[in-house]
Amino acid sequence: MALFISNKDLPYTPFLVIGSGIAGLYTALKLSEIGEVTLVTKETLVESNTAYAQGGIAAAISPTDSPEFHYQDTIRVGGGLCQPEAVRLLAQEGPRRVRELMALGVPFDQTAGEPALTQEAAHSRRRILHADGDATGREISRVLTRYVIRNSRIRVIENRFVVSLLTADGVCHGALTMKKKIERLEDCEPILAGATILCTGGCGRVYSATTNPQVATGDGLAMAYRAGAPLTDLEFMQFHPTALFLPPAPRFLISETVRGEGALLRNKKGKRFMPGYHEQAELAPRDVVARAIYLEMQKTDTDHVYLDLSVLTPELIKMRFPNIYETCCKYGLDITKEPIPVAPAAHYMMGGIVTDLWGRTGLPHLFSCGEAANTGVHGANRLASNSLLEGLVFGHRIYEYLKGKAPSVPPINIGFKAEIETSTDPQLTKVLITKVQDLMTKNMGIIRDQEKLQRAQVLLVEDSGTVQPGFSHQTFSEEYLELQNMRLVAGLMIQAASFRTESRGSHFRTDFPQTNPDWTKKIFLFKPGKVRIVPGNVLPNWSWPS
Repeated sequence: MALFISNKDLPYTPFLVIGSGIAGLYTALKLSEIGEVTLVTKETLVESNTAYAQGGIAAAISPTDSPEFHYQDTIRVGGGLCQPEAVRLLAQEGPRRVRELMALGVPFDQTAGEPALTQEAAHSRRRILHADGDATGREISRVLTRYVIRNSRIRVIENRFVVSLLTADGVCHGALTMKKKIERLEDCEPILAGATILCTGGCGRVYSATTNPQVATGDGLAMAYRAGAPLTDLEFMQFHPTALFLPPAPRFLISETVRGEGALLRNKKGKRFMPGYHEQAELAPRDVVARAIYLEMQKTDTDHVYLDLSVLTPELIKMRFPNIYETCCKYGLDITKEPIPVAPAAHYMMGGIVTDLWGRTGLPHLFSCGEAANTGVHGANRLASNSLLEGLVFGHRIYEYLKGKAPSVPPINIGFKAEIETSTDPQLTKVLITKVQDLMTKNMGIIRDQEKLQRAQVLLVEDSGTVQPGFSHQTFSEEYLELQNMRLVAGLMIQAASFRTESRGSHFRTDFPQTNPDWTKKIFLFKPGKVRIVPGNVLPNWSWPS
């Protein structure tokens, strides 16, 4: 079905921000200083990956630390695929952005009047700021949300699904949005924008075991790809080593800072195993710890290991990790007395929409930051607690680029092709979503091989051909559109993992277990099905019309 839209009498905003995590909220606030902003979010303002981020935000603010140390740690962990210039920006501008949060009133925990800093895996210094113990993301989200709501120059639209970007002549001119239920495609509401900023988060929900909230279905990645913006590094999904494994409880994140404070990993026999896998033991990089736990579970024929907090006092546990303590208590587990059963879960997409140092994508007038973007900071393996900082630093870069510019929409007609059914079966949609999640977990997980990847490709193609029978209430389903986005993103992830015939960072293949120096490259994926291999440390150089 095709829909053609004229921009006559349509809503227009200078800046359209899509998403309400730290990247979306902060970028909207900054852009409001130079123009009117419309912020659209799929659920409520507070429902995002940011709100679930526990550990903290990394920044070199200690007298014993420096941006250079932070830069070196990030580069070392990234497996040769970090963009050095992007990492240097992150490390150097990070302290200013964090102090900006402090000035806004984010209540970072204090020790003797100074920010309390903790340790996390692969950091050479204690540089992780945290708030309310283990609720850093929630506190940052709460403060930024308060400022956004009070800002008269920001129009907030909650519970609005973004169906597609609007493009004409190879330029992005806004987005097509949809309320929870509509009767016809023509009932969707276009929003024209001078600049559109995708801050839609990740895609952890393509896996059955994930720490991500329900909204993380890869919508921004899918819509950017369909519109013509390239994606990269989709083979690098970071699996958090320690998610609560206590069925039927959800896969609740057990922050890396628990290990940073001294907790130890033990197998079902009570044996500590991490020293046998890496010299940094429990504080090894995340990909190493996740694989070690996976292999230990295989060796001991179990589906989880244990995180032993017995070296910590009950008082310290309750003070530093009140959210984890209370959540575990809700499910009958007292972590001051018992170890926490944990297993790895899909956590963070290190790939995404390719951006330059100003957040610009390959589609003119489309920007991106946060988890949806690939800024070049994370490489093949994200350094813990760099993600919240990335959203701030590159949100500010987008603001700096747009400052002094006057984005506008010329008089055009915009053609939009809708790749959706006119009627869908809700029950079949749920079944197909579960099938995508299961095939990704089984075949595109922590350890991969060509046979598994081929099997996943075949199953995904078979499921994509499933006919959706109509039903009596012909209403568009947000869940069905999410399914299409999940299918697309899952297929691109599998494609990238099949191309990369080596092991690097979070991408580990048993049929190619070594890191190949010839693969210090990035895989760019373009619509329709094009692949381009580029040097791993070369920044994109977009040529945008003025």
